[in-house]
Amino acid sequence: MIVLSREGIVFLFTIVVFISACNPPSNDEIAEKYIEFTFEKADHHLEEPYLTVNEQGQPMLSWIEKSDNGNQFKFAVWDGTEWGEEKLIASGEDWFVNWADYPQIAGFADGSLMAVFLQKSGSGTFAYDVMTTFSENGEVWSEAKVLHDDGTQTEHGFVSMVPWGENMLISWLDGRNTAGASHGDDGHHHHGQMSLRAALLDTEGNKIEEWELDNRVCDCCQTGITMTENGPVIVFRDRTDSEIRDIGMIRWNDGQWTETEPVYMDLWEIAACPVNGPRITSYEKQLAIAWYTAANGNPEVKLIFSEDSGLSFKEPIKIDLGNTLGRIGLEFIDDRKVLVSWMENNRIMARTVSVDGELGRPIEVATSSEKRSSGFPQLTFDGKNSWVAWTDDQDELKKIRIKKFPE
Repeated sequence: MIVLSREGIVFLFTIVVFISACNPPSNDEIAEKYIEFTFEKADHHLEEPYLTVNEQGQPMLSWIEKSDNGNQFKFAVWDGTEWGEEKLIASGEDWFVNWADYPQIAGFADGSLMAVFLQKSGSGTFAYDVMTTFSENGEVWSEAKVLHDDGTQTEHGFVSMVPWGENMLISWLDGRNTAGASHGDDGHHHHGQMSLRAALLDTEGNKIEEWELDNRVCDCCQTGITMTENGPVIVFRDRTDSEIRDIGMIRWNDGQWTETEPVYMDLWEIAACPVNGPRITSYEKQLAIAWYTAANGNPEVKLIFSEDSGLSFKEPIKIDLGNTLGRIGLEFIDDRKVLVSWMENNRIMARTVSVDGELGRPIEVATSSEKRSSGFPQLTFDGKNSWVAWTDDQDELKKIRIKKFPE
């Protein structure tokens, strides 16, 4: 084990290799060979990791550091051999820090960056705004400003971002119509519903256009977004008047957004938000969507493929092993195969799935925790390697762990 110290944060990494000469992994399976990193810092909680890849193909990790002095939103970039110097995006004391609604970072086509985090807007539990900040080089960040312009002290969050040409498309859940009712408030139905909105921003944060995409969606499940050859596709957990909360999809088609379309009709009726959003990924016109459902009291992770950017879908495929919590990650790792991650009790699992429905062998990535404090494991793919990050809540101070898997 090698211990590296940089700017007060400790990076640990361990190289672990498992080789089976008698039964080597087949080509459609992940080789059980990985490099593990640990991010930890004295007197600080490190939590809410987020993984993505910039336009140069470099993995980027963002996270929150919490201490008695407040919150710091930081990120680091993998340079091909090690994680680079940690850089500060923003800091503050009046933030809304939530296990399921994590801050995020994304790269524009020109290499500049955008990041989002949540800041309290009032005294109510669910009164907070999505804050946006921008940087040309990751060193200096613009003064954070509110993404939405409704001015209500209501819930806004669960962001997804994807570059669209030279700009950034961002989707989020917007509570402007809820009048601040909490998720468990019976009056929630009478005060209006959570909506799904999207906007197009340039590299300086100017809003080019904004849309309301759906005026009634599930209150606190993550959204997902991807860019296909035919344009962007957004997925989310929908909500009907009869409390069916299946996965909905909205596509950009012929210069406008479609109406909400069901990805698959599980017919999961549930009175409260399950806090378990879908994941979406694409490769040219290939599209894959994974989601959690517990219809008929049967928890499952399902995966579905489309070969025409979401115009039609194949039959869904069951991914989990029978005791899933959801908390899904999903990435195409070549033009015919995805890697999907999920939680099975307290284990983070992963397996490959081909577009033909062939399931790879499930692999245990790590042992984590079923508690909310462990958050949502994150998954990304950099063109050669897959990366998984999660919050380790087993000790007094939380830390972030990362595993890198070769293709």
